[in-house]
Amino acid sequence: MQLKKITFCIALAFSPGAFAAETTEAALPVVEVAGKKVQPLPALSDSALGGTNIARQRASTSDTAKLLDGQPGISLYGAGGVSSLPAIHGLADDRVRTKVDGMDLISSCPNHMNSPLSYIDPSSVGSVNVFAGIAPVSIGGDSIGGTIQVDSAVPMFATGEKTLLQGQAGVFYRSNGNAKGANLSATIASENLSITYDGAIAESGNYKAAKSFKAAGAAAVDKPGHWLAGDEAGSTAYKTGNHSLGFAFRNTNHLIDLKLGYQDIPYELYPNQRMDMLDNIAHRFNLRYLGQLDWGVLEARAYQEKVDHFMDFGVDKQFLYGTAPNVAPGMPMYTKGKTSGASVKAEIGMAQQYLLRVGGDYQSYRLDDWWPPSPPDQPAFIGGMSPNTFWNINGGKRDRLGLFAETETNWNTQWLSLLGIRAEQVKMDTGPVQGYNNAAAPSMYYAGYLQSATNFNALNRQRTDNNLDLTALARYIPDDNRTFEFGYAQKTRSPNLYERYSWSRNAMALIMNNFVGDGNGYLGDPDLQPEVAHTLSATGDWHDAGRTWEFKATPYYTRVSDYIDAVQWNRTTNLPLTPAATRQFLILKHANQSARLYGLDVSGHFLLAKTDGWGEFTASGVMNYVNGKNQTTGDDLYNIMPLNMKLAVAQKLGLWSNRVELQLVKRKNNVSDARQEMQTPGYGLVNLRASYEWKQARFDLGIENLFDKFYSLPLGGGYAGQGATMSLAGIPWGVPVPGMGRSLYAGATVKF
Repeated sequence: MQLKKITFCIALAFSPGAFAAETTEAALPVVEVAGKKVQPLPALSDSALGGTNIARQRASTSDTAKLLDGQPGISLYGAGGVSSLPAIHGLADDRVRTKVDGMDLISSCPNHMNSPLSYIDPSSVGSVNVFAGIAPVSIGGDSIGGTIQVDSAVPMFATGEKTLLQGQAGVFYRSNGNAKGANLSATIASENLSITYDGAIAESGNYKAAKSFKAAGAAAVDKPGHWLAGDEAGSTAYKTGNHSLGFAFRNTNHLIDLKLGYQDIPYELYPNQRMDMLDNIAHRFNLRYLGQLDWGVLEARAYQEKVDHFMDFGVDKQFLYGTAPNVAPGMPMYTKGKTSGASVKAEIGMAQQYLLRVGGDYQSYRLDDWWPPSPPDQPAFIGGMSPNTFWNINGGKRDRLGLFAETETNWNTQWLSLLGIRAEQVKMDTGPVQGYNNAAAPSMYYAGYLQSATNFNALNRQRTDNNLDLTALARYIPDDNRTFEFGYAQKTRSPNLYERYSWSRNAMALIMNNFVGDGNGYLGDPDLQPEVAHTLSATGDWHDAGRTWEFKATPYYTRVSDYIDAVQWNRTTNLPLTPAATRQFLILKHANQSARLYGLDVSGHFLLAKTDGWGEFTASGVMNYVNGKNQTTGDDLYNIMPLNMKLAVAQKLGLWSNRVELQLVKRKNNVSDARQEMQTPGYGLVNLRASYEWKQARFDLGIENLFDKFYSLPLGGGYAGQGATMSLAGIPWGVPVPGMGRSLYAGATVKF
């Protein structure tokens, strides 16, 4: 078929009524080829969620990251109840670029407790897009794992002169942890102006494992008052609230969109961290312009987020040893972060078969992380954490400037390609630091902060990285039943502020700098080099013409130079620890090494049956495998999800939708010896889900972990939910975080 025309348009088309509630297109350009819509690049291995795929999960979780569970290539690092960290092909956290309503948000916490996806509630999510591995340079940058885009619902406008008034309200309850919450969305709009409020609150107590936690391994280190009784997993409670107010104005081919956001988390406890988040206040604004011009599409954005973050011991971590009167004096930790950003992107039709994207973005990040002296409630602590304020990061700066260009080319009816280049400069710096005291030498109560601070302050701490990203992707469509794709990407990520500037060699201070949840302490290195990942990937997609069945397979290989891993460290000699230690929590130092990862994602679905009496039955499945190795040491990489599979059979009968899920996870044997990562057994879980839609109402019911199976989270890290967590040896090594036992949930949503 000859290409007759190319039309560049915004998914929210600018004709009257185009912003109606039923709009589901993503806000990206669409290429029309003689009436046939060509799937925009990039990769077939990417995935997207929207509509009912999101709606059916909202009642079962308050953690937006868990909406991604079951997507090809995705696994989740365990964290707090609303703050899981998604990993793409074994690369997580800062290695994945996470965009919330177009904003690049940063965790302002030495434990990365306030993760980007925790700033939007599942009830507010309108669409999710995952770019795995071969991400286009226009949405990549400062990441090596891929990009996750989570967006709230598009603005809605009235059709004609009548004012639009609509919204929805929802509630949920989950039996495990006695979790409950509510959400509300309301819109008032004319043809040109729209105002929307979105708000959600949720809270939960500690959840329970499927059987006695002590019987699963913790009993060997039981102390009176030290462990919670029975099957309760300590430090898993949370309470959260997210609110936003949006204003949108459109005029013919132009849209201006402003969102104001506010978050208040009074507490979120962490079972794999030595501290808990006891307050997190965030304010943000997000201003966007989207326009259809004669030459193409122009999008510009400016945003800012301010975060005030507080950590200390939650109720499960206050006990030292013995009974209730013997409590820790507290270790208050404050963090203040400010992220400011701006971006501009233009999409231009160069010729009939060419689409050019050019643009740039800028991000300015400021961070202060300080720990006031601990109150002298007990004589044993006088002098140890006083009289100074400990400055972990003082005036940290991380500024990033990026420019990119990429072309999409439709060569003919069978071949399409994407080529892109991105150049970035990352500048980092931080101010002088100090410890809790300036004693000349370490003693029983004085930890020797002075020497570490003096050495750090004498350094030239300013660093500048010049980074380069490349993407090349080709798609071949031999016929209506097969599509093949292959590509290469070079991606670069600079270290974060904590990786470069965590400075104190005191064990107590270092174990508070840990964003991977393994129970260890981490020392930074100002001379860390950026990680550079080279990825090769291919995808085969087989399907019928109507896509009633589909099978996809994506093998990939990634090699990372200057991979930021960790080495066991001797705090006294300031050299690598020899011989290597085992079966204990350790002090480690961030270090550049080499790594490789390879794996396979398989996904598919097919129609099982379609009957008059029983409705439509569809089977679907996803299998993920990744293998990660440190090629410098021969060690396995940390927190690599073992082989796992998720199978489901769904039934659609009238207003009912029913679903049976089977989740299978292989035993985790390949673990990081340097970090003393724990092995976990394999397991299988069964979930039941049902939903019923009637007029303007939706009801969701389900049972997760139907057979109450006990299991340990493969990516949950080391259990630090209880006890004397400010001490390196204050919690037992060898106890993984347990998974949640059986939980019944119910939710109701009413549109008005």
